[in-house]
Amino acid sequence: MKVRKLQQKRGWAWHLAVPIVKPALLATTTHEWTGGERIPATGGCILVLNHISHVDPLTAAHIVWDHGRVPRYLAKSGLFRNRALGFFLRAAGQIPVERLSVNAIGAYDAAVAAVRAGECVVVYPEGTITRDPGGWPMTGKSGAARIALATGCPVIPIGQWGAQELLAPYATRPDLFPRKRIRMLVGDPVDLDDLLAVEATPPVVQQATDRIMAAIVTLVEQIRGETAPAERFDMRRAGVRETGNPHRHDPGEAPA
Repeated sequence: MKVRKLQQKRGWAWHLAVPIVKPALLATTTHEWTGGERIPATGGCILVLNHISHVDPLTAAHIVWDHGRVPRYLAKSGLFRNRALGFFLRAAGQIPVERLSVNAIGAYDAAVAAVRAGECVVVYPEGTITRDPGGWPMTGKSGAARIALATGCPVIPIGQWGAQELLAPYATRPDLFPRKRIRMLVGDPVDLDDLLAVEATPPVVQQATDRIMAAIVTLVEQIRGETAPAERFDMRRAGVRETGNPHRHDPGEAPA
């Protein structure tokens, strides 16, 4: 794998985080990255991934960083409520999202501005760790599609697998040894050209969302060597809570 040199200014938060996080990942994981050269070296873009573990933003940041980009995540607002952590995350350029709230529009505006400024924005279209019993991608939310249609930027799908072995969904302790294999497959940009030429009505946004999720699912199928269910898991239809640990019923727990 050819590693690109970072071209962007990274700021103090990244100077602090990278020397801590990267050695920890190298000590606890190995990686199999394919297609990393498809991550644009410069210019505004959106990277879209399936979400399988609380630790996969770190393993995803690893491939993005090593291909010369500083990732800006759309991250749940609960992480920013701790003053110290919130200060650090904002310094690192992360964007808080108040999920299931009308205030989510603020995150959309910030993401659009970041893309237009030439930055690399990372989005998990499912909005939370998958609830699918087999770990497959669920139905997607519209955020990534709306950002893409507003900016015309490339949308790069990434399928990933393995982070859930390092930290199982909603587990409190990681399984550090033996080292876990993190596999990531970066696909070609999702073709949205025809949708960019028309008004971004709800049906158009849904078409874009469906194409984005289909691209991610195809990559995950290739990584796993399996076929995904014909119908993607839908939390609302299944009556599964959309935030927090779906296996707990404590109304006071922090969203996840």
